[in-house]
Amino acid sequence: MSTYTTDRASPFTRAVISSMRKLYPEALADKSWDNTGLLLEAPFDPIRRQMNSVLLTIDLTKAVADEAIQRKDCVVVAYHPIIFRGLKSLTLSDYQQQSLLRLALEGISVYSPHTAVDAAPGGLADWLADIVTGHLPDPEPATHTANQKEAEETIPEETNGNEETIQEEVDGNEGSGVQTPTEQPTEGKKKPQRPRPIMRRTYSKPTYPTHQPVDVSETDLKTSSVDHTRSVISPVTGVEGFEGAGMGRLITFSEPQPLTHLVERIAHGVGSPKGFPLAIPQGKQVEDIQIRSVGVSAGSGHSVLKGVKADLLFTGELSHHEALAATEKGQCVITLFHSNSERGFLSSVLKDKLTKTLKEEWERIRKEVAEEGNLTEDWEDAVKDEDVLVECSQQDRDPYGVVILESSKQEGKPMR
Repeated sequence: MSTYTTDRASPFTRAVISSMRKLYPEALADKSWDNTGLLLEAPFDPIRRQMNSVLLTIDLTKAVADEAIQRKDCVVVAYHPIIFRGLKSLTLSDYQQQSLLRLALEGISVYSPHTAVDAAPGGLADWLADIVTGHLPDPEPATHTANQKEAEETIPEETNGNEETIQEEVDGNEGSGVQTPTEQPTEGKKKPQRPRPIMRRTYSKPTYPTHQPVDVSETDLKTSSVDHTRSVISPVTGVEGFEGAGMGRLITFSEPQPLTHLVERIAHGVGSPKGFPLAIPQGKQVEDIQIRSVGVSAGSGHSVLKGVKADLLFTGELSHHEALAATEKGQCVITLFHSNSERGFLSSVLKDKLTKTLKEEWERIRKEVAEEGNLTEDWEDAVKDEDVLVECSQQDRDPYGVVILESSKQEGKPMR
């Protein structure tokens, strides 16, 4: 008789959880509000045994759940916890609970590390800091801010025929976009017809950063190569082996860096998005700003960055009033639509680190389970499987994409 029943998770699930806790102990997380750890423990089903594979994602959406089920993954490591507060029921009418129920039915567990990854040395905060302090091949490119005339001249007349577009018609006066009312003819005179302009504008489909990891080849960003000092903004202490842990990083450059260079480094480091928000104090020009210090925090950074004296705040998102308060104090702000400040870490860092640690843990647990003996044939097959695979979700993305004006053409038509 087997010593294992369906009230136990698969041994590979145990290896994944053990690996994540070695890399990012739950004690590093901000437990005052965060919900890290094993959120869904699916029982082992020998009839529908999953692959020895892990799917990494920032958000566990329905699309990601579908992906994991199709791939037959054993565990989904979702950076953001899909469960934040206590649940009074689990029903199919709630879309998040529906995903959890479907995953449990398929034997797929869910683990969330969240702020433990933020705080760990070499974790998410340090990855962002490495990008800011990186260097692109000389001469290092600098972002150029076009004036209004240049911007109009660079809008292409024709769009790529393969590109999905959104078209909009705007009536206006000489392309202003403001509708011109029909003028009434004066008594005894017939007002001649004249053309009324109409603007045809074409926008791109929503665009998102790429899923590709940061490449440190000769043509790309060499991370953490600019001379600087780095400190933790909000230290986390008492976790053995993780000295120097904490939330956020404060970077001080040995020499001031042009803001235009930092914009380029960030763009290269997080997957070359088509655009992201940049706030600067009124009366200043991007090309003229020099940055000596940077405060860094992934996700919603206000709780970590408030009160930080830095020339630039680099985070996932700040509210309107938080960004306005920063620029009024003379600070600059770069945000990336929250999860775009986190997603690149999965492919650039976590995938390889987890693969290495998981191979070691799986070997240990396989031997441990085999030594217990008295296993059924199904369990013996499970522990004989040496395979280990860690992949990043191809369905995971931030809710927000960026639509870009690709063409703006004025056409005239007679007034009636």
